[in-house]
Amino acid sequence: MSRRNKPARRVPAADPVYGSVDVAKFINRLMRRGKRSVAEKIFYSTMNNIKEKTKEEATDVFKKALTNVIPLLEVKARRIGGSTYQVPIEVKADRGMALGTSWIIESAKKRSGKSMIEKLTNEILDAANGSGASVKKREDTHKMAEANKAFAHYRY
Repeated sequence: MSRRNKPARRVPAADPVYGSVDVAKFINRLMRRGKRSVAEKIFYSTMNNIKEKTKEEATDVFKKALTNVIPLLEVKARRIGGSTYQVPIEVKADRGMALGTSWIIESAKKRSGKSMIEKLTNEILDAANGSGASVKKREDTHKMAEANKAFAHYRY
């Protein structure tokens, strides 16, 4: 690995249907074994279902769900003087987006239901309403950071 400089961040091309980079990143996370067409079919069907159920713009519901799931704080293990402390740190925007999308997809997979389309639809709707497993995961992360606030001075 080069010590001189960090490589430039690659941003995926915007999604062709909604013109959003966030949607493109979500589809990339949803994709398994390089099957982009399957991931796109799942996502776009989910967005159509959301539009039918809520009578609102699906992208607005999706953005609201993401903002409800993206964490602001997380804990990182730091080894200091032979003992390990859980040190709370602020989450950068890119990392928050990555965590939020993966939590939504993870909790959608764990749901009971017939198809991934139904499960993802329900999870995004729950996240937009402030409930659901992905929002609970965010709350748990924030509680953990709050509980370990005393070790914040170990942050570097």
